[in-house]
Amino acid sequence: MAVFTVLGAGMMGSALCVPLVDRGHEVRLVGTPLDRDIVEGLRCDHVHLTLKHALPEAIVPYHVEQLGEAMQGCDALALGVSSAGIDWACETIAPHVRPGLPLFMITKGLTWDGERLHVLPDVVKAKLPVGVRDDVHPAAVAGPCIAGELARRVPSCVILAGRHQPTLTELAELLRADYYHVWTSTDVVGVEACAALKNAYAMGVAFGTGMHVARGGEPGSVAMHNVESAVFAQALLEMGLIIEAMGGDGRRAAGLAGAGDLDVTNNGGRTGRFGRWLGTGLSREAAIEKMAGATLECLEIIAVMREASRGLIAAGKLAAGSLPLLDHMAEVVLDDRPVDIPFEAFFGGSR
Repeated sequence: MAVFTVLGAGMMGSALCVPLVDRGHEVRLVGTPLDRDIVEGLRCDHVHLTLKHALPEAIVPYHVEQLGEAMQGCDALALGVSSAGIDWACETIAPHVRPGLPLFMITKGLTWDGERLHVLPDVVKAKLPVGVRDDVHPAAVAGPCIAGELARRVPSCVILAGRHQPTLTELAELLRADYYHVWTSTDVVGVEACAALKNAYAMGVAFGTGMHVARGGEPGSVAMHNVESAVFAQALLEMGLIIEAMGGDGRRAAGLAGAGDLDVTNNGGRTGRFGRWLGTGLSREAAIEKMAGATLECLEIIAVMREASRGLIAAGKLAAGSLPLLDHMAEVVLDDRPVDIPFEAFFGGSR
C-alpha cells in the first residue's frame, strides 16, 4: 500500500482517487481554493458536488490549507488542477516536494515561449525548487477517460508518459486496477501534445452535430456523421503534423492519447458540448453561457496554438496552410466568426 496525495478535487482529480482506493492505497484528496464546497460535501456525505456521485469513504478530503498535513508520509503526488492553475499548483507544492518523490498530473495543456511549444510535465519540472528539480521526474496521464465513468469504475485505458522510465514503471504499477489499465511511454511530447490538442479538435468535430440540430435534425443514423468523420480525420492529420513539429512521434495521433481521447471528448466531454452549441450558430459568448461555468480548456489551447502555429510556420517547421481546421476553429472562438468548415483545404488541399 502507498500513500497518494491528490491536489485538485475537481471531477478528474476526484475520479482518479477511486482506482487508487480500490488498489488499497491511502488517498488524501486536497481541494484548491475553488473546491471548498466540494470538500465540504465529501466530508458531509461523500457525494461529489459536480460528479453527482458518492465516492468511497476511504478517500480523505482536505482543504488546501491542510496540504502540509496531507503531504506527510506521502509516497506519490498527483496534480488534478486545470491548465490555468498549473502555476499556482507548482508554487503551492514547492515547499513539500522532496527529491525522488513520484509526481504525475492529469492536467492537459501546452505553453509557447515564442520559439518552442512545451508540454506540462517539462513546465512543472522547470518550476520545481532547484534542490529537488533534478531528482523529480514529472509524468502525466493521457487517454480516453471521462471522469464520471472512471468514478463509476467503467473500464478505462490510459497512457502514463514522462522522460524517466523507472518513475513511469513505479507509478504504473501503483495505478493499475482491475478496470484502470495503464501503459507507459517516454514519448512525452507526442502523448502530451495529443492530450492538449484533442481539447481543441473535439470542439471542431462536434460542429457537425450542432449544424444538424440547426437544420431541425434529430439524433439518428442519418445526421451529419459524414461531416463529423471528415473533421475527425483532418484533426488527426493536423495533430500528427504539430507533434512532429515539436519533435515527437506523429503516429501518437492515431493512438489512445490522440484518436481515443478525441473520440471520448467529442462524445462525452464538455468540449464536445461546447462545439455543438457553436455548430448551431450561437456566438462564442452565447455558447459559453450555455456551458454554465464549465471549464473550457479548448479556448486556452486554441489561443496558444494560433500563436504557436504562426511561429512554427515562420521557423519552417510547419507548412503554411497545413492546419486549416485549427485556423478555422481559432476564427470561430477567438474572432467570433460563424462555423463554415473549410473542407476544400483539408487533406493537403489537393483533390
